[in-house]
Amino acid sequence: MKIGILISGRGSNMVAIIDAVQKGEIPGSEVAVVNSDKADAPGLEKARERGVEAIVVERAGRKREEHDAEIASELSKRGVELVCLAGYMRLLSPSFIRAFEDRILNIHPSLLPAFPGLDAQRQAIEHGVQTSGCTVHYVDEGLDSGAVILQKPVEVRSDDTVETLSARILEQEHIAYVEAVKNIVVSARRA
Repeated sequence: MKIGILISGRGSNMVAIIDAVQKGEIPGSEVAVVNSDKADAPGLEKARERGVEAIVVERAGRKREEHDAEIASELSKRGVELVCLAGYMRLLSPSFIRAFEDRILNIHPSLLPAFPGLDAQRQAIEHGVQTSGCTVHYVDEGLDSGAVILQKPVEVRSDDTVETLSARILEQEHIAYVEAVKNIVVSARRA
């Protein structure tokens, strides 16, 4: 299964997926391309260091539909079958979602449906919850509203800051995303 990963920043979840694919932890798969909407995203170099094609489709000054159509074209040229959002900081257009329907995954740093959108870790601390975590889910046209694939809980400690909670959740994100992608790839091979 050919995987395309969309990033906007450092790409730590992207690295977790690429490394798992290259070590054979996600059998029968290949990361075909990494795309960033920002030319200065540190994740681009990390992808190239791992031998993965990394491209930039700039969004500045462009309408979302036009930008997403170019990304979809680049993914399709490379035969991408599964799209993984890894710190991609832009909502996708309905036309992009339809082009890859039920084949787009995202990871979010909360136990959805709790705390969708930005600053999920801050929201968890401010609401005084005892457990937060991360969710891998399918992407639909809503904000962090697609069907949940899997979740990993993380305890919220009384002395947590946004930074300490974020760091512990990120560790679980790397595990959860790899597990979810592996499950989808293995299930598709059996079908």
